[in-house]
Amino acid sequence: MRTAFVALFLVLLTTLSPTPAGAADNGEWSVRPADSAITPRAAFELPAQPGTTLTDRAVVTNTTTAELTFRLYVADAHNTERDGGLAVRGIEETQRDVGDWGKPELDTVTVPARSAVTVGVTLTVPLDASPGDHVGALVAVDTRVQPADGSHLGVQRGVGARIYLRVEGPHHPGLAVEDVRFTARSPQIPWTGTRASTLACTLHNTGNVKLAPRVSLGAGGVVAAGPGERRFANVPAELLPGQKVRLTETWADAPVAGWGRLTVTATADSVRGSGTVGFLEVPWLFAGCLALLSAAWLLLRRRRMAARAAGTGARA
Repeated sequence: MRTAFVALFLVLLTTLSPTPAGAADNGEWSVRPADSAITPRAAFELPAQPGTTLTDRAVVTNTTTAELTFRLYVADAHNTERDGGLAVRGIEETQRDVGDWGKPELDTVTVPARSAVTVGVTLTVPLDASPGDHVGALVAVDTRVQPADGSHLGVQRGVGARIYLRVEGPHHPGLAVEDVRFTARSPQIPWTGTRASTLACTLHNTGNVKLAPRVSLGAGGVVAAGPGERRFANVPAELLPGQKVRLTETWADAPVAGWGRLTVTATADSVRGSGTVGFLEVPWLFAGCLALLSAAWLLLRRRRMAARAAGTGARA
């Protein structure tokens, strides 16, 4: 029986560079805008009006010692749910934005070893295009199907040069922090063992421009052995309009005891959003001590009241 061999398209912008300014290069081939007369470009950054057609050029470079053939297409970009990095729709998926507006001059291009080919790209912006930022990529997918480790599936790799298209009109940045949740995992005996509490929230770009958010966490109320504020480490470098990303932060030095509210604040440019969640952290040792102190106080109070009653009776 022959084993089925299925091609799985794997196209990730984040493999090119973790930052918006990085070039699209995986070590074997790259895609980038053709240099302008003024300066090299790492990405297509184009202003546009609804109803206009834009043209540009891209350079596909093969740095290997063998000839390579690529399928070219323009794709929509989005933030991944896993880590907020940028990814694109696959070549067989339906494109709804930049991927629907753009088309390369060639659908397939063969690049000789250690050579480069320049290809034209056209973007037709519809009349009803919404104002603000629209992000996509020109993607080059290797036509070779390579076996995946430990699987009967095959993998086709691709890289893409990012396209940042800003459509003229009212631009409204917006940022919200939603569904904040705190999970306490502190040792029952304070200051012993490992603390690994987590704080999770959803970061939502509610505007029509891309943002580079910064996220911080603050604790208010009565807390013991916890910092007043800290910064989230794993925040997406850019959050696209309308996109949501779930952030989960491990909080090793969370308060070991206390009560109050935790506030997550996100800022980007001139906008900010925040969300809160209440917390109550009482380790059993603290609870036991409080119970013993309360019982001792009640016992002492009763004894004093009994002594006063006895004294009053004796004087009478």
